[in-house]
Amino acid sequence: MTRVGKYHLALIGAAALILLLSLVRIMSGQDDLTSSGTFNAALLLAVPIGLAGLGGLWAERAGVVNIGLEGMMVLGTWFAGWAGYQWGPMAALLAGLLGGALGGLIHAVATVTFGVDHIISGVAINLLGPGITRFLSEVLYGEGTSASAKGAGITTSPAISSSAPEVSLPVLSDGPDLLGKLESTHWFLLSDLAGILRGVTHDVNALVILAVLLLPVTYLVLWRTSFGLRLRSAGENPWAAESLGVNVYRIKYLAVVVSGAFAGLGGVFLVFVSNKYVEGQTQGRGFIGLAAMIFGNWRPGGLAAGSSLFGYASGLQLRSSGEVSAVTSFFLFGSLLLLIYIALQVRKLVAPGQPAEVVARGVKDYTVIAAAAAGAILLFWLWRTVETLPSEFVYITPHVLTLLVLLVASQHLRMPKADGVRFRRGDQH
Repeated sequence: MTRVGKYHLALIGAAALILLLSLVRIMSGQDDLTSSGTFNAALLLAVPIGLAGLGGLWAERAGVVNIGLEGMMVLGTWFAGWAGYQWGPMAALLAGLLGGALGGLIHAVATVTFGVDHIISGVAINLLGPGITRFLSEVLYGEGTSASAKGAGITTSPAISSSAPEVSLPVLSDGPDLLGKLESTHWFLLSDLAGILRGVTHDVNALVILAVLLLPVTYLVLWRTSFGLRLRSAGENPWAAESLGVNVYRIKYLAVVVSGAFAGLGGVFLVFVSNKYVEGQTQGRGFIGLAAMIFGNWRPGGLAAGSSLFGYASGLQLRSSGEVSAVTSFFLFGSLLLLIYIALQVRKLVAPGQPAEVVARGVKDYTVIAAAAAGAILLFWLWRTVETLPSEFVYITPHVLTLLVLLVASQHLRMPKADGVRFRRGDQH
């Protein structure tokens, strides 16, 4: 399939999902499914995950597994909070980037220079991040310090004087709120499109715009420049890259430091949203960002889809806090998706002129179709019978959804061939 064909397929898939969401909204009566508030919250919740995922993308495309993204985000949040209350938001931004980059540098020294197992080093970073920040908080924010007089404590920094500004996209969100009026009509598809557009264009944090722009910038750098080709070659076959004159060590160091900086930027975003550093505010977003990157097949576009999925599920969970039944609409949504999957599989099996291997696989395919049909019936039954869900289940819905999508997507993933492989200059491979 050509690149243009893939883009067309992605657009068709996005349009089909919006159409399906609109249909589910009409059938369930849950307007929050496509409301502007839900999508605005989804955008805010997806950004730190997407930034952490971008960090993982840079490191793993260079052949370094980075499960230390969570620890690097923690470092970014603390340094952003510490610098922000003293010198303002720009200092918070720079300090958060440097804090995350410091975590990346430690990971690079351990894995690239000393050849430490990448997983072990990443776990160490995840342990070091919270430990270092707690120690620094006790030293700088403890009782008797100048910061404690401003409301700081060992688990929180003083408030930042100002945060990143919010902007609205001209025409769509400025002037008369035409999208808001169209959304309030609750018409099929039209009001859903209006709600989605209003949610992602009205009162958007400036850091959100920066994060969104970093996705195409990453694509252009890694897939459209000679530097990006060298970096990706280090992740596919570093020995071949070395034989062609690529400084693999330098490439890996740079990629992992940039990876930490992106994770730190995700931490800065969290500090700006809450207006201060709070211990534990990352809440595992570094790990979810890593999962989103894997879901996206180590590509920026797929990463954006993965982080958006988790952000949407989290946003719907927050918007449904007073009306838990909105989350039960996922049962109906999943049932319809399975029905579409069944229709596509049946069409493939009954199409004339199938290759011999497809015909031979028929029994297995029919078994999968039967299982999908059973799942569709079960989900539809749950949607019809379950009025509300326990709050604990609502809370873990985004995590469960992410795991299920990863489970399905993992059948078609291909990681860089030398990802996690220990490289030594001059070794025969």
